[in-house]
Amino acid sequence: MTDPVYAIGDIHGHLEKLEDILARIEADGGPDARIVFLGDLVDRGPNSCGVVDRLMRARNEGRPWTVVKGNHDRMFEYFMGAQPKHDPRLRPELTWLHPRLGGAETLASYGVDAHVDRAVEDIHADALALVPKEHIEFISSLPLFHLMDPILFVHAGIRPGTALEDQSEDDLCWIRDDFLSDPRPHPWLVVHGHTVVKTVEHKGNRIDLDTGAGYGKPISVAVFEGSDVWTLESSGRKVLKPA
Repeated sequence: MTDPVYAIGDIHGHLEKLEDILARIEADGGPDARIVFLGDLVDRGPNSCGVVDRLMRARNEGRPWTVVKGNHDRMFEYFMGAQPKHDPRLRPELTWLHPRLGGAETLASYGVDAHVDRAVEDIHADALALVPKEHIEFISSLPLFHLMDPILFVHAGIRPGTALEDQSEDDLCWIRDDFLSDPRPHPWLVVHGHTVVKTVEHKGNRIDLDTGAGYGKPISVAVFEGSDVWTLESSGRKVLKPA
């Protein structure tokens, strides 16, 4: 891989922050830059609808952008089925509409009142009426990973020691400790989000790009060119070396 590839961490409904990042990438790599989005397009931020629409339009325009599915995207997809489905990786007492998870903010961006006092059945009915089917079809169609050897882009991470074709969707969207605590080399450099860090972390076998946009922090972006890696700051590229 010699041409630059840009990877963007978790967005969480922050369209304005995303537009700033996209402008930064265009200034660095031109209008046709290849970009991989690491999932969690939705929840917590104010404009999940706008984020999904922005990425859908880019796909329809033929831009070389790839979006992988995050756990929050999956929770949105599960809620928008014929009947709301509980994500098996959530604790039983939590639902996507719980204030901790941000589903209500996502639905609000589509004009759905998801106030805690409303019955879930009524919220779901309104969501089916107001959320465009094309948005849910887009979320449902997202791949769980994107391999550009020697780099694997994925939302949460991988199960160490498990072949790529045998990785579970639950792990690709949700894994944490078993992946994060493993210092051994993987078959690829794994570039992921999902786990919030203060600044982008390069651990040698993996790079974490989730710097907390869902909690009011910045969206981060990295550039990969050959064996070199940079973060892309407002001032330009900054070399990223393994810690």
